[in-house]
This record gives sequence, structure tokens and C-alpha cells, in this order.
Amino acid sequence: MLVLFVGNKNYSSWSMRPWVLMRHFGIEFSERALQLGSAEFAATLAPLTPTRTVPLLIDGERVVGDSLAIVEYLAERHPQHAIWPRAIDARARARTLAATMHSSFGALRANMPMNIEADLAGRGWNLAVQRDLDRICALWQQALDASGGPFLFGEFCAADAFYAPVCSRLRTYAPPLPGFAAGYVDRVLALPAVEQWCAQARAEHVYLADDEPYRADPAQASCH
Repeated sequence: MLVLFVGNKNYSSWSMRPWVLMRHFGIEFSERALQLGSAEFAATLAPLTPTRTVPLLIDGERVVGDSLAIVEYLAERHPQHAIWPRAIDARARARTLAATMHSSFGALRANMPMNIEADLAGRGWNLAVQRDLDRICALWQQALDASGGPFLFGEFCAADAFYAPVCSRLRTYAPPLPGFAAGYVDRVLALPAVEQWCAQARAEHVYLADDEPYRADPAQASCH
């Protein structure tokens, strides 16, 4: 069986992407959760990958690291699922959106880190973050207009999985959004696989100070 190593669900946006994708498509796997920054984290991953990062997928003797590489591997191993859109033009656009998320939006990542259980409305915003949000909304609008929705390329696919952590950030920090973007966020967060990840994130009750730039005291935490 596939084994997926993930970090804390409340904080690990990279881990969220393949986990949600696999749950959504019913791809069976065993989960191995490791606390970010712990001694166990480093000791467990060191023999498996020199980068010592999650997510990490084990398939027998194969070790696949990096969220985008994992998704591509899953698409090859499970062609029965439309992990990427079937049509070549839509598939190319979906890969572009996923790769853009994978490599861009540094201001958003730095100033609005994923923190699912928190209510941090109004925190983290600055002009650089707004530029990232504007780019994301433009990408979403183009894809939704072309596909007709409800997800970026009609049916849920890997591109939506890559933006699921962004949707959680937008719920946590609550910046103003155009109506179409707010609707898309609501639809992604209502997906059973996303709801399951978020529920498990809220149940962790693990406070990591390095991932909490806006809260000095875990007692300040509040749940949605």
C-alpha cells in the first residue's frame, strides 16, 4: 500500500495537497504523520530522503518527494482517475496553475501562513500580499470562466488540490475577495476530503511557535 508522510495538518500546506487529492479520488494509502521540527521528524525522514521534507510518498521501493512530483506520479499510477483534466488543452492549463502555485506567491506564504484552526481576520495583509491575491484571483477567474465551474477545470482536479491551502488561508485571514473567488473558496472548503483534513487539523491541538507569527500564546487560539 502507498504510504504518505505528512506534517501537522494545521500548518503543513504542502502535505495537504496530495492528501486531499488521494482522499478525493479514493486512492488507498496509509498515513504517517510527523510533527514538524521534532526529533522524530528528522530521524524518520533522514533514511528516506536527503531533503527531510514532507510530503513524501512511498510506493514499495519507490520514494517520491515534493507535492507536485507526487501528484504527477499518482496521475501515472492511477490513470482511471482524472487527476488532471482529460482534454490536452485544459490539462496544460491546469498544470500551469499548479506549477504557478508551487513556485510563486511568496508574500502570501510569508505573511499569511496556513493556520486552519485560527481566526486571524485582518492580519497579514500588505500591498505585496494583495498583488499575490490579485494574481490568484485572475488565474481562478480565467479558469472558471473557461470551464463554467464549479471547480477550476469543471470537475475537481490536481489544480484545485494545489489551491486548497490557499482557500484555507483566505478563510483564516479573511481578506476581501470578489464574489466569484469567495464562492470558489466556499466550494473547495466544502469538499469532503478538505473538510476531513481541516477537522483533523482543528483536533490536533499542537501549537508550534515558529508557525504562529501573530500569536504569542496558544491560549489565544480560536477555532472556526
